[in-house]
Amino acid sequence: MPPHGEISVGESKFFLCEVVGDAKDIDWFAPSGEKLLPNRQDISVSRNDETSSTLTIYSATVDNAGIYKCVAKNGDKEAEATVNVKIYQKLTFQNAPSPQEFNEGDDAVIVCDVISSPPPTIIWKYQRTKIQPEKDVRFKVLSNNHLQIRGIKKSDEGDYTCEGRIMARGEIDLRIIKVIVNVLPSIRTRYAELNATADIKQAVTLVCYADGYPEPTVTWVRNKVVLVADEKYSLNDDGSELTIKDVKKLDEGDYTCIARNKAGEKQEEISLKVFVQPKITYLKNQTASELEEQTVLTCEATGDPTPSIMWSFGRRIFSEGEQSLDSNVIVRSDARVSSLTLKYVQFTDAGQYLCTARNSIGQDIQSMYLEVRYAPKIQGAVTKFTWEGNAANLTCEALAHPSASVQWFRDGLQLPAVNTTNIKIYSTPTISYLEVTPESQSDFGSYNCTATNVIGSDSKEFLLISAEVPSVPVIERVEPYPSTAMVEFDEPDSDGGVPILKYKAEWRTKGQDWVSKVYNVEEGLSIITIVGLKPETEYEVKMSAINGKGEGESCPPETFKTLPVREPNPPKLEAKLQSPGNELKVNWIKQDDGGSPIKQYLVSFRPKHQNTWKPVVRVPNGSEFLVLRGLDWNTEYEVSVVAENQQGRSQPGILFFRTSAEPTAIPDPVASGSGLGTGAIVGILIVVFLLLLVGVDVTCYFLNKCGLLMCIAVNFCGKSGPAAKGKDIEEGKAAFTKDESKEPIVEVRTEEERTPNHEGGIPTEPNETTPLTNPDGKIVEDGKSKAPETEVKTVPNEAPQTNGNESKA
Repeated sequence: MPPHGEISVGESKFFLCEVVGDAKDIDWFAPSGEKLLPNRQDISVSRNDETSSTLTIYSATVDNAGIYKCVAKNGDKEAEATVNVKIYQKLTFQNAPSPQEFNEGDDAVIVCDVISSPPPTIIWKYQRTKIQPEKDVRFKVLSNNHLQIRGIKKSDEGDYTCEGRIMARGEIDLRIIKVIVNVLPSIRTRYAELNATADIKQAVTLVCYADGYPEPTVTWVRNKVVLVADEKYSLNDDGSELTIKDVKKLDEGDYTCIARNKAGEKQEEISLKVFVQPKITYLKNQTASELEEQTVLTCEATGDPTPSIMWSFGRRIFSEGEQSLDSNVIVRSDARVSSLTLKYVQFTDAGQYLCTARNSIGQDIQSMYLEVRYAPKIQGAVTKFTWEGNAANLTCEALAHPSASVQWFRDGLQLPAVNTTNIKIYSTPTISYLEVTPESQSDFGSYNCTATNVIGSDSKEFLLISAEVPSVPVIERVEPYPSTAMVEFDEPDSDGGVPILKYKAEWRTKGQDWVSKVYNVEEGLSIITIVGLKPETEYEVKMSAINGKGEGESCPPETFKTLPVREPNPPKLEAKLQSPGNELKVNWIKQDDGGSPIKQYLVSFRPKHQNTWKPVVRVPNGSEFLVLRGLDWNTEYEVSVVAENQQGRSQPGILFFRTSAEPTAIPDPVASGSGLGTGAIVGILIVVFLLLLVGVDVTCYFLNKCGLLMCIAVNFCGKSGPAAKGKDIEEGKAAFTKDESKEPIVEVRTEEERTPNHEGGIPTEPNETTPLTNPDGKIVEDGKSKAPETEVKTVPNEAPQTNGNESKA
């Protein structure tokens, strides 16, 4: 049997006692001297054979240490041997949990309880690197071998190694402990205060973002009640956003956001301020009687902030504390109530009143109607002018509420009287018209209108006065020209009571009959032009005014002398752009012809940015307008028109205009896609080609007397051939040729010649353009008729080709 033996705590080990020679009994004795009996649970003794016995120690403890003795007996002979059993403690980690959690900022103690015999040496490592407390004062190994970390940080999180060593035995063991650092939640809010408007179906979202480890859970609390998703509130997935639906005033207040995790909780408050748009809650129509002592209109409104209330009536605005200039209207406000007081109600106060409640959120406007009952008040002009046989209306407008009944009287008798046919009455709800057609002077005079309702009555006298003819107009000056004269005059001092309708001008040479013309009155008419005068001739002119009653006296004649024959006055120009926007129609209005008939007009034009004028177009007298075609787009042009007579040319009439911008081309929908097949397209093209051939042939027939149709006409119908076309030139008609120039095309419209009557007789106005015609369409001139001139189209580069002598207009 070995003299020594070692057993680790908790281990089991046996010892064998062998006897040399015969032994009847082999017994084992504990260190206490107690004989060990077989079949014990902690220490077992068993006889193997005649010469050996086994001592087994199960799950050894320190109490099992000591000297065990084996005694062998055979009769009176006895032998013994001992074994010194030592019990030692292996490295044992009794308490080294993993993971271990701490809150950031705490003084953390990492627990690692190790037992052994002899006591172990403990080494701590972080991320496999030995911790050296002498270099980092935050770390300290306590007397119980635990590791202390002062003010632990999130960066201290990780795997720590607790390593135990027994130097005597070379024994080593370790445990890896995971350290988790929990971070207290922090809260980020967008706004500490939020504003919302109530009762407009608005939703507002409160935001509370929480950071921490582990990830915090967020809950919302209001008035100690946890808010959950329902019809009123909704939450996003992590609960950081609380949406309040259909905000009401009751939703105003503080909302608490609470973020929780293992490290603890944090909370923040968010205030919701709910504003309310103004709402008028009381405003009613009212009825008052005129001159009542006082009437108060009341308007009540709610809202947050408290709204200001303002009254308006028509264009008049009344604010809080205001008072009208006549002190009849006073406005007072108290909290959400405003009153408008009318001290003495007048009929003009009736109507719609607006109450406006306004705050920083919005406004509400409602109206009420003030009905004012008042006695009739008659309006209208009291005098009316007319003449015998001309009907006139006397207008009696009766303002009243309730409506008034109106009656007419004359000399105490109600109208219309029996057997009266020249007086009639027409009525509307507020106006009564008395129509009087004077038959004699007795019908002029005073007429009484009386209006009556339940409140009272009113009456007024209306005067029907006999009108007179106008007084004399005054001729201020006469400006003569060779064939015309401009007469400037002042209106008569009196129109006779009725409007002037016309002015009559009369002129003559001495010893001749008066020639007259009537001019209709137009707004601002103070100058008239008399025409058909002879050059270097002395005339006298007088004027009279005409109204409905008749013609007034003429003013004293003014004498003037026309100028000698000279060049014409510049024509007056008017222009109008034609579709598509690069064509212009230029009209000219002939002024004084200088005493000699105008032969022609010389028309030229140019783009304003160019110095070169286009070639002059010579237009015969009597032309009314000229059309310029093919002009450049979006370009400013200058047009010059000069009138020419036998004495020379006038100063040019100048006109500036700008053409339109070029229109954008619209894509042809057919070109973008078609459902026609190739055969159909070819067929259409063939038909179009044939139609073009027919069109060209017809054109050749009518213009040049040639082509297939001409051949058919000559051979089968006996028509004349091409030789007939020279007759036009023989008859003196102007022929114009075309070239391939790209110059703008000019179209000239020729009508009757509008020249003054140099032979005497009744002249026409200088601006008249419509001649009298006979039933056969020929123009009447000096008792003779002539055929109307035709419309001609020319190109500016071409001049009419004549037989050598230029014809005179």
